[in-house]
Amino acid sequence: MIEFNTISPSVSSSLSPIVTKIQKQERITNQEALTLYNTASLSLLGTLANDIRERLHADKTYFNKNIHIEPTNICVFDCKFCAYSRKLSKKEEAWEYSVDEMIQILLDHEDQEITEVHIVGGVHPKMGLDYFVSLISEVKKVRPNIHVKAFTAVELEYMCRKAKVSYKEGLQILKDAGQGSLPGGGAEIFDKVVRKQICEDKCTSEQWLEMHETAHSIGMPSNATILYGHIESPENIIDHLSRLRDLQDKTNGFNAFIPLKYRNGNNQMSDIKEGSVINDLKMFAFSRIYLDNFPHLKAYWPMIGKKTSINLLAFGVNDIDGTIHDTTKIYSMAGAEDQNPTMNCEEIVSLISSVGRKAVERDTLYNILKEY
Repeated sequence: MIEFNTISPSVSSSLSPIVTKIQKQERITNQEALTLYNTASLSLLGTLANDIRERLHADKTYFNKNIHIEPTNICVFDCKFCAYSRKLSKKEEAWEYSVDEMIQILLDHEDQEITEVHIVGGVHPKMGLDYFVSLISEVKKVRPNIHVKAFTAVELEYMCRKAKVSYKEGLQILKDAGQGSLPGGGAEIFDKVVRKQICEDKCTSEQWLEMHETAHSIGMPSNATILYGHIESPENIIDHLSRLRDLQDKTNGFNAFIPLKYRNGNNQMSDIKEGSVINDLKMFAFSRIYLDNFPHLKAYWPMIGKKTSINLLAFGVNDIDGTIHDTTKIYSMAGAEDQNPTMNCEEIVSLISSVGRKAVERDTLYNILKEY
């Protein structure tokens, strides 16, 4: 694990006032953020991010005991970066689970202490609001105390549009059925030009932000993401984070931010080379510095890999997600390192402890359940 303890005295004159603001816990502007992103060394970004992480969380690193269920990979949208989705007319490597089949997945894990079920998948034209209300209701029957974190804003926008209900009405229906929060997927990049190139037909950036703001307004917290390492520019990254920071100022409804690395396997953008681990470290550290109102920064280990995840614990990260009892395929089909992404509790604790951090089991809302 890479560690940084002191900021180098050789910080440039252009960076010095920015660094001073960060150390004083003052918010940096977008122009200052761009200067920092373009000119700061990785060691400086790492030091600043780690200082913030340790001020907020000391050496604690969070994880939870969760299970992922993916109802289907059949999807009406055509995201160029996606290796996961299949069209309804082309069912090779496609699946669509019934409610009973998904409940059976939960029952197969009934002897395990799982506190969260994460439900995300493709946008299937025949799986609508009623279908998912039924699913959540059945989940709560067999696991009454489990937290249901479900559906990206992309899924929810389509769901509400097909059901002819407002975002608030649709979310309230799902909340009444037992849904507790939203994941952060589907944000990708908010910039319209980039979005048009990589995911033109899915919900807009404005719709994504409106969906999360609406969820926050009815007491459903959420996470936020960015898809980085493809054709985006530093300006696009800062614009994306700025919109999230502004919404968090308004609602305080986001729990965690999760940068998601672009993986180039088996998709329509496979000619784009994946970013380096150095770029990963930079992205996470910069996110921790810029998003001064987000309490948690998460490295999703099935996507980024276990080795990079533990290195990121020195670059602002204080959460590595969970045990992932599942057959998650969104990243494995795109070439992620972990093709069978499952770790048990002991493995996660050992991984975190191996770099001198303290493993802490949490629930979805970051209530501490156990310290190791």
